[in-house]
Amino acid sequence: MSFTARNTYYFDAPGPANTADCARFAAERARDLGIGKVMVASTSGETARIFHAALKGSGLSLIVVTHVVGFSEPGIWEFSPQIASELRQEGVRIVTGTHALSGLERSLSRSQRVGGGSRTEAIAEAFRRVIAVGLKVAVECVLIAADQGVVSPAEEVVACGGTNNGADTVCVIRPSHTASFFDLQVREIVAMPRVR
Repeated sequence: MSFTARNTYYFDAPGPANTADCARFAAERARDLGIGKVMVASTSGETARIFHAALKGSGLSLIVVTHVVGFSEPGIWEFSPQIASELRQEGVRIVTGTHALSGLERSLSRSQRVGGGSRTEAIAEAFRRVIAVGLKVAVECVLIAADQGVVSPAEEVVACGGTNNGADTVCVIRPSHTASFFDLQVREIVAMPRVR
């Protein structure tokens, strides 16, 4: 039997107050495991900025996954163009893709003509309610990045997500593409809110 001791961190509450700690925990666990990529969800770019500052000079690659264009308002990308430019100049990869755990399904469930939930949304809701909203976000970011060819199913990544904004969940994930979702493995939860 093999066992590796590691720290798991629990926040008293979800939310953006945990972002800087999540960035530190993500870098720590990536270094411990020899993982080269840290991924974080960021809507406006502020969370991405915090992670970039924490990872700068570490040798770790930062991948930022944003909301899809039109998520909140048709034709609008919520991510700050100024922050995007700054991060890209620093070598940060920014990925924007269709939300794997909602996308088209959400348009059907919100439609007055069709209505009803979907299996995809049930999976997303299970992540949100049973474990943490941030885990759902982290998993979805990994799926989006894999579908864009930014991460590979042959590697592990440290992925971070949050509840509404900021980061409050850190996990280690072996990616998969959306079409092979059940091959994805959440291998470790490094940090999460204890109460959701």
